[in-house]
Amino acid sequence: MSAASPLRRMGLVAPALVIVLALVGVPLAIMAWVSLLERGATIGVTWDSAPSFANYTRLAWEEDFDGTMLLNPTYLIIQLRSVAQAFFTTVLCVLLGLPVALWMSSLSKNQRDIAVLLITIPFWTNLLVRNYAWLIILREDGAVSHFANAVWPFGPVQLLYNDTAILIGLVYSFLPFMILPIYSGFEKFDWRLLEAAYDLGANRRQALTRVVIPLAMPGIIAGSMLVFIPSLGSFVTAAILGGGKSLMMGNLIQLQFGQSRNWPFGAALSVVLLALMMLVLVGLALWRNRQGGKI
Repeated sequence: MSAASPLRRMGLVAPALVIVLALVGVPLAIMAWVSLLERGATIGVTWDSAPSFANYTRLAWEEDFDGTMLLNPTYLIIQLRSVAQAFFTTVLCVLLGLPVALWMSSLSKNQRDIAVLLITIPFWTNLLVRNYAWLIILREDGAVSHFANAVWPFGPVQLLYNDTAILIGLVYSFLPFMILPIYSGFEKFDWRLLEAAYDLGANRRQALTRVVIPLAMPGIIAGSMLVFIPSLGSFVTAAILGGGKSLMMGNLIQLQFGQSRNWPFGAALSVVLLALMMLVLVGLALWRNRQGGKI
């Protein structure tokens, strides 16, 4: 009976494994193989070309007319910008989402349901439409721009077509992904723990750092993953609010498969983006193991 149990479990898991390999593993393998080939004469891939890492070399180097390899930081800057945008988006979502989730947990059950409904309402509208709405809100002759220029004494404020606009759009787009996981951890929060902390002499900062944040940490970690990884590969927000001036990796990949028609280089960029996401996941797993699996 015990010997048949592993085989039975494997039989139950096998259909799911086949589907994952067919729909995820095979496309990723094809993309990795294409990244090692040469581009076609006009479009596509030269399938009979010898595999090489030339497309990955192009990420940091370019060949001069005399064959000398010169450092080209353009693509590295775009990658660093993508990582920085995803990082600051995650940090801002934590700073904004934590107090909102804590406030939601203090409401009555009916009020909580209404709050969750309000948080999820933006998902009812297409992301493209929501980003175009921010395009109208942040326009140069809009009320927000006029207010920013009125209170900022160091010159005119440009809110559109820069990294700031992209950051605003990313935070707006992914903030619900941070609020809901943290709220799920706070939903059964025992407020008597805060009262006990205050009775023992803790101030508000100590109660926040030693009671609230440790209890919210599982939701913060889950929300950070749900925010950081999509932000890293975001395309629509950077294309609309960035105006083509502040490219992210998603935009660069789209350009390679679209206008540039350099599919192998676009595949190489996709592999690098996937590797960055995997590094984040592996780093989180190692950190959780070091913490003893408490998070």
